[in-house]
Amino acid sequence: MSTATAEFELAEPMMLQWLTALGVDVEFVRGEGNTLYFVGPDGAEVPVLDYAGGYGSLILGHNHPGIVGAAREFLDAGTPVLAQASRQTAASRVATALNTVLRREFGVDEPYFAVFSNSGAESIEVALKHAEFDRVLKVKALADGITEHLGAARAALADGTAVLPDAVAAALGLAPGSGIDAVAAEVGGRVAALAARPSLFITLAGGFHGKLVGSVQLTHNPAFRTPFATMAPQARFVPLDRLDALDEVIAQERATVPDLVVDDGVVTVVERDFPVFSAFVLEAIQGEGGIRVVDRAAADRIKAACAAVDCPVVVDEIQSGMGRTGAFFAGSLIGLVPDYVTLAKGLGGGIAKAAVTLVRGGRYRPEFELVHSSTFAKDTFSSTLALTTLELLEADGGAAYRRAADLGERLTALFTALRADFPDVVKDVRGKGLMLGLEFHDQSASAAPSIAQAALTDTFGYAVAGYLFRVHRIRTFPTASATTTLRFEPSVLLTDAEIARLDTALRALAAVLRDQDEEAFTAG
Repeated sequence: MSTATAEFELAEPMMLQWLTALGVDVEFVRGEGNTLYFVGPDGAEVPVLDYAGGYGSLILGHNHPGIVGAAREFLDAGTPVLAQASRQTAASRVATALNTVLRREFGVDEPYFAVFSNSGAESIEVALKHAEFDRVLKVKALADGITEHLGAARAALADGTAVLPDAVAAALGLAPGSGIDAVAAEVGGRVAALAARPSLFITLAGGFHGKLVGSVQLTHNPAFRTPFATMAPQARFVPLDRLDALDEVIAQERATVPDLVVDDGVVTVVERDFPVFSAFVLEAIQGEGGIRVVDRAAADRIKAACAAVDCPVVVDEIQSGMGRTGAFFAGSLIGLVPDYVTLAKGLGGGIAKAAVTLVRGGRYRPEFELVHSSTFAKDTFSSTLALTTLELLEADGGAAYRRAADLGERLTALFTALRADFPDVVKDVRGKGLMLGLEFHDQSASAAPSIAQAALTDTFGYAVAGYLFRVHRIRTFPTASATTTLRFEPSVLLTDAEIARLDTALRALAAVLRDQDEEAFTAG
């Protein structure tokens, strides 16, 4: 065994075995537009049409010349990539450009402050940490206020300018005649008990927000979440098709604390709302959950419920953002104005690793900058390529967004026609723009052993992806938590010929599934 082979097999060998079983274990050596190339047995390059698109990262395709040119210019100039604790002009320009888009698409005047990171999951972690940091500071302010009011009540009782009626003790469940010391101890104990409660996040069932310690707690798939469930505070999951459950969660978790105030010479108890909820986190379009679109009615319902309890809304645009849906922010299409919004994947133009969490000015805590940092975040190289990517997307009055919408309509029409022609094979078509999902009916009763086995073992989408790659040289994958749904996230450079090629391949696949053709399904 060569050294190179040994090293390769030490890099996630189980994953390599799985790719080999699917017949997709090739090494791509070149990429441009929507095409990847690997070297075949005869030494010639083999082109593969890429509809996976880096899981949504390649809105401008592989190695876009404008972004490659910016990278070369940057490196040729000798600009330092890592010069932490210095002015970062490129990152500031990215934040300004994103604010311009936010104002245009959401009609907001309030600025959004940017906290940069390196990946989508990390951008979610930033949002979770900042939201909890904000909540903790609010809890402290409330507790300090109650302590101050207790002191004022003590002073008023001591100098005889106020009285403590038995109604105060009764309201707190204390014995009649309980004095200010007992009352103060009860109030302080209740505040301390609530302050010790762990953070509480709410999110949508079916969502995917990453696999880091915090973000995985909001990822609904138990296979990803359960092994790490004890490592961080848990989330409450609300079904998208039953948002009444959101009202139930809020009613169950909502809390108040007693506060003592002196009113016209009488000490009275006032119940104060306690900051319980750290944030509601959702994707505008659930990517790994099967390309499920949050509609305007659901967005309005979530916003109203969260506003009533001062719970900030975090919109995960990691996969749906960057113009993929026909607007820069998918949330803008449904009026989902965020308190926090996260971007990654396409932000680096398919070359750099870049992510950002944008925090609405009224929520932003500048002190957060002292308790959170990341060595490689906001580096000059990734910021420069992010700015280039934004300029390309915004060029010609946002022509890229219009093209994404148009191409999305054409692909949706293709999938809809496929469903009409193969109703027993294709179950549903979902998505928006160039973030689309094609769901298949259950094939566990198929007479073809490979098809039935894949369906029974929840690997159907991967088996189908293997067929498309081996037989038609088309690359895509299922969504991670809904494996009967194939995802299609090509770039805005998609051509008529590439669309026609997909149509041919999917019709061949549908025929194989309809005919339960074992030989054809395992070909290649």
